[in-house]
Amino acid sequence: MAAEAVKVALEFGYRHIDSALIYGNEVEVGQAIREKIADGTVKREDVFYTSKLWSTYHPQHLVRSRLEKSLKDLQLDYIDLYLIHNPIEFKPGDDLLPMDENGKLIYHNTDIRDTWKGMEDCKEAGLVKSIGVSNFNHKQLELILNMPGLRYKPVCNQVECHLYLNQSKLLEFCKSHNIVLEAYGVLGSTRDVNWYDPSAPILLEDPVLNTIAKKHGRTPAQVAMRHMLQRGIVVIAKSYKPGRIKQNLEVFEFELSEEEMKTLNGLNQNRRFVDTS
Repeated sequence: MAAEAVKVALEFGYRHIDSALIYGNEVEVGQAIREKIADGTVKREDVFYTSKLWSTYHPQHLVRSRLEKSLKDLQLDYIDLYLIHNPIEFKPGDDLLPMDENGKLIYHNTDIRDTWKGMEDCKEAGLVKSIGVSNFNHKQLELILNMPGLRYKPVCNQVECHLYLNQSKLLEFCKSHNIVLEAYGVLGSTRDVNWYDPSAPILLEDPVLNTIAKKHGRTPAQVAMRHMLQRGIVVIAKSYKPGRIKQNLEVFEFELSEEEMKTLNGLNQNRRFVDTS
């Protein structure tokens, strides 16, 4: 499924592909990218591929080996952007979700600055073009930004961000440090019971969002994404359906007014849909 979605996306004109070790699909995603390179749809330098360091590989000496594992699965020579997936660390090792006898996750406490040194080593080795973080708050970002001997600062912070969680303070902080804020869950995330509160409201059914979408002759999803783009946020859109993949690209064909932006900003509830702890 992931391979077909990637191929369709590249054919439609997408050039940023976002994945991670924990998603378990890098072999097929890499295969799809290579197929589209082989048939002339794209060149390798046209594709911006993002992967992420999982939470059981935070010790500095494990970082490079995990990146190399992703490269082997992808069969690519380099990754464009590599992120620390989460500031929270689990017990180091190849068990991606280590549990104790009571079924509780086992946490660990590697200094995130040591993990960052491992990320810097990967960049200096030419295995990755850029490095960043995911799910970091401003205090965790400051730990890295203020660390002695910093060689490369994070270029990106990928976080949950949508109309009900607009991350305005974090966005302001990131902009002040030249860090790109990248949004996932822009449409309110999937309603997976493992990650999602089933009693939470459905973002795409919001009446204010739907009124603005109807006015523009667009879908609520398109307006929700357009809102983020006009705030200077990079949007990650997830879909497996060709029709939706095509629709998502159409967000560049219209613009929201200042008044509409203000109205949509007012929908913020500081509500999270995804539990990353």
